[in-house]
Amino acid sequence: MTTPAELSNTPAELNQDILNFLLEQRKEGRADETIRTRIQSLKQVARTTNLKNPDKVKEYLANSKWSNKTKTKFADTYTAFLKHLNLTWNPPRYMIQTRLPFIPTEQEIDLLISATGRMTSTVLQTLKETGIRIGELILLKWRDLDTERKTLTITPIKGSNPRILPVSNKLIGMINSLPKNKETIFQTKKQMLREYLCTQRKALAIKLNNPRLKEIHFHTLRHWKGTMEYHKTKDIMHVKYVLGHKSIASTLVYINLESALFLQTNDNFTCKVAKDLNEATQLIEAGFEYITEMDNVELFRKRK
Repeated sequence: MTTPAELSNTPAELNQDILNFLLEQRKEGRADETIRTRIQSLKQVARTTNLKNPDKVKEYLANSKWSNKTKTKFADTYTAFLKHLNLTWNPPRYMIQTRLPFIPTEQEIDLLISATGRMTSTVLQTLKETGIRIGELILLKWRDLDTERKTLTITPIKGSNPRILPVSNKLIGMINSLPKNKETIFQTKKQMLREYLCTQRKALAIKLNNPRLKEIHFHTLRHWKGTMEYHKTKDIMHVKYVLGHKSIASTLVYINLESALFLQTNDNFTCKVAKDLNEATQLIEAGFEYITEMDNVELFRKRK
């Protein structure tokens, strides 16, 4: 492999390079959603920067307003792109600050749903009731809606698990009010849906003088759903199923979120001890939460 100091390319050559990279990613079995995100980010940077000049790309990232998490994701994408071109670079390193996601109140979510247009409100209601990703919502087809059983069948993305989730009569009515001239339920592209939400959300935040409304994104409703499901059930495995997580590690954050949002007044607990991984797994599946380790055993508790 070589590291170029400066390699120019015409727009046509660049488009061909990106197209070939897309095809290679598909051959490697990358998820369509991952490929789309990677191609979009490459094209965005390519509008003002030569992708064959790593130093220019580093300069772009240094001046970008992207979060460190987004910059890290792009750096991984760009590394793969350069590898496709038989080129290398020394990627910058970014410190990612982990913080708990913003969780709005149910009243704020319902205000937003009631104030948006038919398509946006149906999208928001679907995300609120199911906690699915916006990419999973876009894939929903009319055959996935079972009005008799009141369920939606979810086709997973990003390595998630498939699942069947309950929905309300209210949501079924909202979905059935949408045009049915295509196979998919939501016929608008994801980016367009985001633009609709941004415009309507901003107007409502100004009208109600509530800046918190501007912090509600599509993915926010997934975090809200996970938090509320754990609050209702105290069953982390149930939350894992609802959200489609492959690993329980992705779901455990909702224990902390629920504890932070709901001040518990009942201090009576049932306590258990786990001596090995099997016992710890059984306790988690039974709704117990991990507290600490002491004398080579792990302590768990569940509120009575």
